[in-house]
Amino acid sequence: MERLSNAMEISRTLHRPEGQTIAYRVTPASAAPRGIALVLLHGLASNLTRWSEFVEHSALRGRHDIIRIDLRGHGGSEVGGTFGLEVWADDLAALLDLERHEQAILVGHSLGAQLALHFARRHARRAAGLVLIDPVFREALRGRWRLLASCAPALRGMACVVRTLNVLGLRRRCLQPLDLRELDRLARQALRSAEAEAAFVRRYSSARADLRSTRTATYLADLAEMFRAPPDPATLPMPVLALLSDGATFADPVIMRRTLGRLPQATLATIACHHWPLTERPAEVRAAIERWVAAQAPASDQQPAREVVP
Repeated sequence: MERLSNAMEISRTLHRPEGQTIAYRVTPASAAPRGIALVLLHGLASNLTRWSEFVEHSALRGRHDIIRIDLRGHGGSEVGGTFGLEVWADDLAALLDLERHEQAILVGHSLGAQLALHFARRHARRAAGLVLIDPVFREALRGRWRLLASCAPALRGMACVVRTLNVLGLRRRCLQPLDLRELDRLARQALRSAEAEAAFVRRYSSARADLRSTRTATYLADLAEMFRAPPDPATLPMPVLALLSDGATFADPVIMRRTLGRLPQATLATIACHHWPLTERPAEVRAAIERWVAAQAPASDQQPAREVVP
């Protein structure tokens, strides 16, 4: 089943053997030969609207199939049953099969970056490259986030309890819709003073705000999965672009750079923001990704990249 949405983008569904339906959207390449597919992965308590602005403005449109997905339990994808990094990774592999892509470059923010790393270990031959936007490494976490990471087993247990209550009929019937493109637009309008900036950080890191649009079991499971140990960077042979916020809202940037420096093929760049580069510096993020993706193409399969000066 598919329907047309915004200019050239197609909404599709993936049906999994256990009965789950996964929602995703594809902007198909129009140029020939087409480049490798890009799969865009959202973060904690998020959905595929995280990437709306990126898809609309990226110079990669037309040259690559661009796929953005609602991870199982998020957005338009069904909630029922348990899920986590392995389940999400297998959903992605099935999606690539459905779209007839042997490989893809995975682009993930925060929890989405964790998924990209786990996919690269679980389905290694299918990960042509990774773009990691503020991935999570427990050793780099600071303050209450380090403490929260130590509670990951308890979070996982709480998620199971809440799911059981849901099965018994105890659940919220209505959630607020979450359009991250619109939320980002409003946030950028507000970022004009120190007070507004502080309010922005509170809103974008607020569990209470996230829970208005995310089921409790999903939120708890997201947290537990986000804090799981990723594969050892030294074991990942594919090229990786890591975009790191310099605001140190959640993690120590020195430790982050040292950890990511263990990747055999790493390109590291710093974005001047807190932890939400796609909200705070969207053009800069797009330009960095466009340049890096263009550099991964074989010399005979490149077209000039649009120059965007951050």
